[in-house]
Amino acid sequence: MHYILLQDSSWATFIGRFHPAIVHFPIGFLLIGALLELGRRRGKLTVSESVIVFILLLSAISATLACIAGYLLSLGGGYHADLLSNHMWKGIGVAVFAWIAWLIKSDALQRIMPAGKVIYLPAILVATALTLSAGHDGGSLTHGEGYLTQYTPEPFRGLAGLPPMQQKPTQIKPIADVQQASVYTDIVQPILEAKCTQCHSASKSKGDLRMDQLALLVKGGKNGPAFVVGKGAESDMIKRCLLPENEDQHMPPKGKLQLTADQIALLSWWIDQGAPADKKVAQLTVSEAVKPALASLGKEAPANDGKAEQPGVLSLKVPQANEKDIENLRKAGLMVNTLSQDQNLLEISAVNSPGFSDKQMKLLQPVARQITWLKLGGTAITDAALQQIAKFPNLSKLHLEHTVTTDHGIVSLKPLAHLSYINIVGTKVGDKGLKAIAEMKALRSIYVWQSAVTDSAVSQVGRQKPNLLVMNGLNEATVAQFVKAGDANDKKELKNK
Repeated sequence: MHYILLQDSSWATFIGRFHPAIVHFPIGFLLIGALLELGRRRGKLTVSESVIVFILLLSAISATLACIAGYLLSLGGGYHADLLSNHMWKGIGVAVFAWIAWLIKSDALQRIMPAGKVIYLPAILVATALTLSAGHDGGSLTHGEGYLTQYTPEPFRGLAGLPPMQQKPTQIKPIADVQQASVYTDIVQPILEAKCTQCHSASKSKGDLRMDQLALLVKGGKNGPAFVVGKGAESDMIKRCLLPENEDQHMPPKGKLQLTADQIALLSWWIDQGAPADKKVAQLTVSEAVKPALASLGKEAPANDGKAEQPGVLSLKVPQANEKDIENLRKAGLMVNTLSQDQNLLEISAVNSPGFSDKQMKLLQPVARQITWLKLGGTAITDAALQQIAKFPNLSKLHLEHTVTTDHGIVSLKPLAHLSYINIVGTKVGDKGLKAIAEMKALRSIYVWQSAVTDSAVSQVGRQKPNLLVMNGLNEATVAQFVKAGDANDKKELKNK
């Protein structure tokens, strides 16, 4: 057992993960002990020395246990070596000085070493100072170097000699010309910086993997390569993003800002195209499935005139979906994301599951109330699936592009009171279907290019419904405008909640 624990084993990991919990005990005990001793010496508190002796004993024992658990946790690797070493020795110093303080304070040692009283107070002070310093290092190890000081406000930043505050981006910045964008520099790298490098960078390389530089990402970590060139679906970095969020191997970890379905699709597409370092979008093959994701990187859509109603679905309160039902969806190859941490509404995407069919629609029924964004573009669904989709009461965005849906199926969506965005690109939907859904009160955006819809029908609907955006031209500007139109109001409402 002793040999097993000194290796990176499941036992070592199990015990080691208690380190963050155990380490709070010596912190608390030492601070309490130091404050009680200070108050007693200044005559502000009346407390017996036996109480302080007992608190110091607890601090020494808990500090020792924290050191053991911390060492076992470190066997898993993925930490900055110098920072880990500093943290470890400071933690050991806390335990050593806590034991010294206890031994001097105890009656037995005082009789043997009366002169030991001289170093009693310094021992407590050193142990307390080391506790604070070790805690700072621990925060940097867990969350990245500079975690505790990252958001230090002015004027304290200047007084402490800290550089100006730099916040990492949380989303990809709009790209003026997507076709001329460098796929890695302008698309992939910003995604990784926003969602991945907090745990995989120079300050913290979890799993010995760094994602802040392409060469290091290609090198991989202790579990091997992060991706397989040309095979996005088989790449570890993609598969981990698609795991259920409550699984240990899911990335980013639960509680962190998650990748969107579009961001995962873009990363997978980049890998499928050979993970180029310097090629532009125009130089690569762009599949129909990834076109909406690329278009969403374009400029923001022009602001509306304020007459259009804001979608109210995002203010609805629905119960949390059953975790088993969500797991069944993910096993079927679907991506499932919550819109925000304080909501139960779901975004479900079949971007990596082109074989999804009418028979599998039954998997969506248990979460019918939670679904608000549904992406079934490029799948094998038919009009029969749309009849089931019509029973999703809170659906606000629907992607049906490049499916065999027709007017008959699209008409069945009319009961959807919150549907504000629909994509029927490359479908068999025609003028009849367009005119039918144009009557839906919440609908604000329809994309119809390459469908059976005629220009005359688009013009007619445009005159009758001036607040309805019907897009039937294929160019980057209009694609970006359409995709952004489906997200802008929803994201604004989420931000204002």
